[in-house]
Amino acid sequence: MRIIPFLLLAIYITSCASVPGVKEPTDAQINAEAVKAYEDVKKKSKLSTNMRWKAMVKRVAQRIAKASGETFDWEVILIDENQVNAWCMPGGKMAVYTGIMPVLKTEAALAAVMGHEVAHATLRHGKKVYARAIKAKMTSLIVGGAVLVGGELLCKTDDCKKMSQLGAAASAIAVEFYNRKFSRSDETDSDKVGQIYMAKAGYDPREASKVWERMAKANGGKGPPEWMSTHPANSKRKNNLEKWSKATYEIYKKAPKKYGLGERI
Repeated sequence: MRIIPFLLLAIYITSCASVPGVKEPTDAQINAEAVKAYEDVKKKSKLSTNMRWKAMVKRVAQRIAKASGETFDWEVILIDENQVNAWCMPGGKMAVYTGIMPVLKTEAALAAVMGHEVAHATLRHGKKVYARAIKAKMTSLIVGGAVLVGGELLCKTDDCKKMSQLGAAASAIAVEFYNRKFSRSDETDSDKVGQIYMAKAGYDPREASKVWERMAKANGGKGPPEWMSTHPANSKRKNNLEKWSKATYEIYKKAPKKYGLGERI
């Protein structure tokens, strides 16, 4: 799916790091850019009409959001596209792709995936990535029909002009969703916090480790798809989730309502 050339935008913004006065964006600035990007996704994507899946995605998103304790402006869509994918933007804008639903098998597995993605947002991992990016030292770059010299963008195409108007905070979104370069500790933290969220939301946290088995099987035994392949190793993440499930199951037992594995998908 082509939305905006976000990776080119990320490279362009990163190159602006050497420009005096460029500072780490605030949560509000990043969230505002996320809203713009999310609206563009909704306009350019085919949204699913599967009412049962839509209802499932909506209720899982609501329960995970409540369990997180964050007061984001939460929203979720189900995109009709054969991608094994899901994400949560900074500020709580979420999407699930229909391609992942049959792979997950259970509502609880969906909660595990959404818990992980929501944790990236609540832990501000996108902001951390952007903070690292602006430390880069680049003085010139040719990209997307633009020439960057001394911090000035000389645009040659309409796409370039559009990119130049999106703002610095948009680079955090670009890196997060289209480059997927979170650190090993970020991924581990999101695995752990996401499992806690699903337990608080009333889903059996023991289902989280099984997601990795199903992803590997769906990918022909080659391991999970690229979007889930960031460090640490797949086997390590699965083992971590199994290890943590003893403690998270105690959290699950205290949940006001328990849904177990939920509905079959």
